[in-house]
Amino acid sequence: MRLLTAALLTLLALPAAAQHIRIGIASDPDVLDPTLSRSVAARQVFMAMCDKLIEVDEQGALVPQLATAWEWQEEGRALLLTLRDGVRFHDGVALDAEAARIGLERHRTAPGSTRRGELGPVTAIEVAGPMQIRIRLSEPFAPLLAALSDRAGMLVSPRQANVLGAEFQAAPACAGPFRLTRRVAQDRIELERFDEYWNRAAIQAERVTYRPIPDTTVRASNLRAGTLDVIERVNPSDVATLKGDRRVRLLEGPSLAVVYLAINMANGARAETPLARDPRIRAALEASIDRAALNRVAFEGLYRPGNQSTPPGHPQHVPGIAVPGRDLARARALLREAGHERLRIRFSVPNTTEYIQAAEVIQAMAAEAGITLEIQVIEVATLLRQWTAGDFEMLIIAWSGRTDVDGNLWGFNACGEPLNGGRYCSAAADAALREGRTQVEPAARLAAYGRAMEVLLRDRPYIYLWHPTNFTATGAAVQGLRMIPDGLIRLQGLRVRG
Repeated sequence: MRLLTAALLTLLALPAAAQHIRIGIASDPDVLDPTLSRSVAARQVFMAMCDKLIEVDEQGALVPQLATAWEWQEEGRALLLTLRDGVRFHDGVALDAEAARIGLERHRTAPGSTRRGELGPVTAIEVAGPMQIRIRLSEPFAPLLAALSDRAGMLVSPRQANVLGAEFQAAPACAGPFRLTRRVAQDRIELERFDEYWNRAAIQAERVTYRPIPDTTVRASNLRAGTLDVIERVNPSDVATLKGDRRVRLLEGPSLAVVYLAINMANGARAETPLARDPRIRAALEASIDRAALNRVAFEGLYRPGNQSTPPGHPQHVPGIAVPGRDLARARALLREAGHERLRIRFSVPNTTEYIQAAEVIQAMAAEAGITLEIQVIEVATLLRQWTAGDFEMLIIAWSGRTDVDGNLWGFNACGEPLNGGRYCSAAADAALREGRTQVEPAARLAAYGRAMEVLLRDRPYIYLWHPTNFTATGAAVQGLRMIPDGLIRLQGLRVRG
């Protein structure tokens, strides 16, 4: 009995096993720098590394994170934010107003920043007190709060403010719950818990590993085998299998995302194509696509066909714009009218299951109209670089969506914006989009975006195709996963039951 008691006491004295959460993501991030990044894979990893000024909750509402309060001033031309006490960056530097000012200025002024457009008409960032900053604008800018709930609201240590890209990734210093320890390209990203994190009580895991696995079925198989704890972006073809497996749990939630075809309209030599020069050919391509059939064939009917950047139900989804059906006769007629019996288009496709499946369906549909799509499968980060450089004719990609539609439209469509890889430029679209972002009254904003969509749907720099449903799966022992409409996995509250 004494031996049994002693053994029991020994077991009780042993520390609990260190929690290690392994997350399967759909692709390898482009660059782990919130100022330069443009991939959704990087946004997933940033959820562990980089807290934001403002967070998004399960209902899509904006709630405090590094900022505890905010208020508009000067008739919408200034935003005052109060910062949270007790926050430290991964290099030990404390967050204060000057550090926040420097971090936001980095997004505004760094070479190659993809956040600059998201901050809109910001003219200055001022220290308003030891723990307060004031953001000044040349005009009211309704999307600013939503922008600060994403990468534009992620702050880096002032010591790292002048370090960019690969150099920043070598020793990134954000203010999130985990810090980077190792990255092996195309294989894994390893992080360890930052014990000085301001919300330390909400973090149960000691380590997190992200594994980029483009094949959705392989991700699901790894989850079922227990080598992953969480996987994002479950493919509809795997939904039934996961629902029937007691070793895992499938969670479903709304999504802000949209998938579309992007056309190189004017970015370099690769834009010297009939597709770029003649709107009739872009119209023919769209008319050859049956969005409803695409959803049934590629996605088990679980997604929603669409032709706007926001899904139905979004506050800035423009009502009354019907999703066009397939019109093969019109597609062939438009092609002939443009002087072509047949046409070839190079079609760049990310190397993930979902994109490849959809691209093959679109390829078959377009072929019936006389359009040959030459599919070239490319790794996601490489494809994003090619998009920026203009090394593409047409590509298919997803945008994970924003709570404010400005984050879906302005950076991709406005003249000269860094996310506008196809270099589309329209004075009419710019004017409508600018009105939408500078108005504050919801009805006026919606009317402006309606005018913008009329131009964009006519010019077709993007052909919107579908809105995914957010399917995420975990091992049966995983608890605390919250389904947020942006589809990003939060580590706060997430744990593996022992």
